[in-house]
Formats: sequence, structure tokens, C-alpha cells
Amino acid sequence: MIQIINLGVKIPGFISKKSLKEFLKKLASNEDKQLKDISVVFTDDDYLLEVNKQYLNHDYYTDVITFDYSSDPYVSGDIMISLDRVKDNAEALKVSFEDELYRVVFHGLLHLCGYKDKSDTDEKLMRTKENFYLDLFVSRETI
Repeated sequence: MIQIINLGVKIPGFISKKSLKEFLKKLASNEDKQLKDISVVFTDDDYLLEVNKQYLNHDYYTDVITFDYSSDPYVSGDIMISLDRVKDNAEALKVSFEDELYRVVFHGLLHLCGYKDKSDTDEKLMRTKENFYLDLFVSRETI
């Protein structure tokens, strides 16, 4: 089951929960994974900062935190996203808020599928995957 949750923020109006859930299933399937329980949690900087401090001992803002409960080939976890950080990143990167938000959602699910981004090689692969799925999702939504 895929849940899309908001904590202290409004889910952006452009998000179709049904379309996003269907696409997340497709992404996992493309990566030879099966979705079990996934929560995509939209929140703000303050909430995600507290999560970052409490669970990861990091005292800084971030756009996404992923908690992985997967057991291959099943993908389960929580993807927590700060809409504040995504908005700031979109402005800094000169991309649309919508594209940056979907990129971050896909980034979180790719982590749950086993992709990493700590080394340069891993980060490059992650960006390639994000771009692939972003292009696939956006083209699907505009047909």
C-alpha cells in the first residue's frame, strides 16, 4: 500500500495521488522490485530538521530523508520530504517546483530500491535514474 501524507503542509495541487501511486509502482517494477508499504510524507523544514536530529544525529536542513524497511525484492519505507527545501532548491537550480518535487520523490524511492549516492559514481547513476523517471512521468502526465 502506498500512502501520501501531509504533516503541517498542504499537498501541492498539481499532485494527482492516483497518478503518483501508479507511477511509483511502475518505477519499482522497472527496477525489478515490488512495492509493499510506502509512505510519502510531505512536511516542512522544521519538522524534517527535528527528524534529522532525532534519528540521524544531523543538525541541518535536508530535502528528503528515507527510512528503509525493505527486504529484497520487496520495497517498504518512509520517504519524508520538506516542501520548503524543495522549493528553495528548485529556485536555486532554476527548475520548476513541480519537477524538483517529483525528482525528490523518485530519489527517495530509488534509495529504497537500493541505489546510493555517496560516491561520485553512485551519485551520477542516481541522477541518471532520476532524470529517466522524471522524463517518463512528466511525458506521461502531459499526454
